[in-house]
Amino acid sequence: MVMFWVLLFATSTLLYVLLDGFDLGVGMLFGLTRGEDKRQAMLNAVRPIWDGNETWLVVTGVVLWGAFPVVYATLLSAFYLPMLAMLAGLILRGVAFEFRHNAERSRRIWDWSFVGGSLVATFVRGMTVGALVKGLPIENGQYAGGEFGWFSPFAVLCGIGLCLGYALLGAGWLVKKCEAEIRDAAWRQIPYLAVGVLVFLAIVFIYALAEHLQIMGRWIERLYLFIFPAIGAAAAVVLAASVRRRRDEWPYYMVALIFVSAVGTLAISFWPHMIPFVVTIDKAAAPHSSLAFMFWGEGLFIFPVMLLYTAINYTVLRGQVRSAAEHTDRHTRS
Repeated sequence: MVMFWVLLFATSTLLYVLLDGFDLGVGMLFGLTRGEDKRQAMLNAVRPIWDGNETWLVVTGVVLWGAFPVVYATLLSAFYLPMLAMLAGLILRGVAFEFRHNAERSRRIWDWSFVGGSLVATFVRGMTVGALVKGLPIENGQYAGGEFGWFSPFAVLCGIGLCLGYALLGAGWLVKKCEAEIRDAAWRQIPYLAVGVLVFLAIVFIYALAEHLQIMGRWIERLYLFIFPAIGAAAAVVLAASVRRRRDEWPYYMVALIFVSAVGTLAISFWPHMIPFVVTIDKAAAPHSSLAFMFWGEGLFIFPVMLLYTAINYTVLRGQVRSAAEHTDRHTRS
């Protein structure tokens, strides 16, 4: 039962990273785009699915709260301020997404609110991951770092890196879903963003070696971990080939595969800990009766329904989107 909930937590986390990651990336790239028609096309590329993407964050939080309450309580104590900032960014982004539709004179305010909310939510999430990798100050099973015990240069670096990664994922999605100028602009952005991600990974690796982070010891002990970076490197090679050959379907899936390899690397590096390297899975798990009770609702009903809903949503909406101007022009010619 414990392993079932670990798998469910890992799956919901990965789905949230991949699905909400690209629409946050589109939100950040939105600030680099000029022209209402182009911006509208970018919004149309994520409009039907962004609400469903964020639902996976709720699923992840519920699984953590019910199945691993020790981890939930510890992480919320440590990241109380970052979580408030992330939620504020997500709320601002959602409000701006809807309000800019009906706004005229204040549309620019909502545009920058959409960009800012996406940037804040992504940056805070990256800092959280960086703080976990670096290690939290925990004494006697409780967080002992104060309001800013999670903050460090390494956490800030990881926040910047995730912004670059999500922007790259968003550019891949725009190449896949859009046409004409939006797609061409995304193609031009992909090489710069990819180089930025590679530079970030190199800096993180050097920093981890210089600071003797505990996670590096895991890599030495578990050489099989290098299979995940190998998968990521292969995906990066295919991504580079897709840029040269202009294969519209490849960039998003290759960047998604890079993210899968990164998440897999972290998961196996932390194993068997839920909070590295302090709280193990067995110590974090709720009593068996609680896990079994949740199994009949979340495990057998809510999670499968959400998977089915997500699959149907992306299947039905798998086509490309066009701006209003392009649609009008095509209609006039016909």
